[in-house]
Amino acid sequence: MFRNGLQPTHLILIVVVVLLLVGSTRLPALAKSIGQSLKIFKKEVEDLSSKQTAEQTDADSDEDVTSG
Repeated sequence: MFRNGLQPTHLILIVVVVLLLVGSTRLPALAKSIGQSLKIFKKEVEDLSSKQTAEQTDADSDEDVTSG
């Protein structure tokens, strides 16, 4: 049934259904809010990864002090 994956006709059908459900007037606002949400999510992920990196370097430096 889904051997070939999504084809262009499937994507067109999905776009048409979304337009019917959401409406063409609200679509730009929806896209803007999704973009802002992704931007915030990406920033938070970067903050968490930098915090983990800082904690790892602190732990490594503490091990160097105790072992030396």
